[in-house]
Amino acid sequence: MIKQHPPGLKAGALTGLTVLDLSRILAGPTSTQLLGDLGAEVIKIERPGKGDDTRTWGPPFLKDAKGNDTEESAYYLSSNRNKKSVAINLASEEGRELIRQLADTADILVENFKVGDLKRYGLDYETLSKRNDRLIYCSISGFGQTGPYAPRAGYDFLIQGMGGIMSITGDPLDHPQSTGPMKVGVGIADVMCGMYATVGILSALEARHKSGAGQHIDISLLDSQIAWLVNQGVSYLVSGETPVPLGNGHPTIVPYETFPASDHAFILAVGNDGQFAKFCTVAGAPHLSADARFARNTDRVHHREILIPTLQDLTRQKPAAEWISLLEDAGVPCGPINTIPGVFADRHVQHREMQIEMPHQASGDGSVSLIGNPLKLSKNPVRYERSPPTRGADTSNVLTEKLGLSKEDIARLNAAGVTESKKT
Repeated sequence: MIKQHPPGLKAGALTGLTVLDLSRILAGPTSTQLLGDLGAEVIKIERPGKGDDTRTWGPPFLKDAKGNDTEESAYYLSSNRNKKSVAINLASEEGRELIRQLADTADILVENFKVGDLKRYGLDYETLSKRNDRLIYCSISGFGQTGPYAPRAGYDFLIQGMGGIMSITGDPLDHPQSTGPMKVGVGIADVMCGMYATVGILSALEARHKSGAGQHIDISLLDSQIAWLVNQGVSYLVSGETPVPLGNGHPTIVPYETFPASDHAFILAVGNDGQFAKFCTVAGAPHLSADARFARNTDRVHHREILIPTLQDLTRQKPAAEWISLLEDAGVPCGPINTIPGVFADRHVQHREMQIEMPHQASGDGSVSLIGNPLKLSKNPVRYERSPPTRGADTSNVLTEKLGLSKEDIARLNAAGVTESKKT
């Protein structure tokens, strides 16, 4: 676990850029948190009195000094560090004008409203780009800005189903305990859409360096989900055969799945014929790698139903830790199946600083533990400068610094319900 990075060491790769974040839930916040980690100033717009939808998605919630739940859910905390929270009521014209003025000062705007909503508010790309032609405007939606499904709301679970990933996840359909199609255990469609959005934003920034002009990015959860069907999707397109769930098995590599040991299961991930021969030697069964049915990966795939039970009989003879030790020494890819606590207890994970600790004013012990950023940049490392903000924590400061509003102006806006300011 590492502490918050001290400020002033090295500039982030995106230091100097301003992001106006009109997104909520997970896809957009994943993207904007990544931009913030890389040094961009991220101004998160939230609804007064409510904030990001995920603030209520709990338990668990961060605990205060008395052990009571705060308004900061773990879900919200997972994707909102390195941001400033500004609470503005978009239902009011005065609030919308504040957003327009903030967009005038921004390099990037990220939003995930239903298609057409922001046009009614005068906050669409066409309107804002006329005021700021350098603005990079990223629209994240369930189904994209065009097409027959464009008006629909999109959520991760729906997209996993519609995008095909659930049809190839879970036990084989003929397994006696199969529960049918299974979603991935995290909102992976949202997360991957956020990653693709970030790539699009960075590409648009590079294009702006050459042209001086911003542009509109249209990215959808469904498109992103289909894109990361990768080999399974292309296997269908090439062969015409419908991929099916294989449990922990791999459609085109064998053996590449979980195997039972004498105590619990472990992962064996044989990637080539040489590794298979090494495994067979360690397992005391060199005859298997010499067998014409199993010598090549293509043959092992064809004879999966014969080979896998044979290998399972072998792996049951030793505990998982012993298998992992022996196979690692032999250069055969393998590993444990960690619980989430096991992940963060792993010495390598700790060395890679994938758990961080940041100060947080709402926490009873003064800090919050978060997942670190996986990017390791040698000259412009990611920075952890701001813990996920409480709702409206930065309203006053941002409106003063960016728009020149006075304390009296902000007090009037707060009283009118246009904005919400909280003491930090």
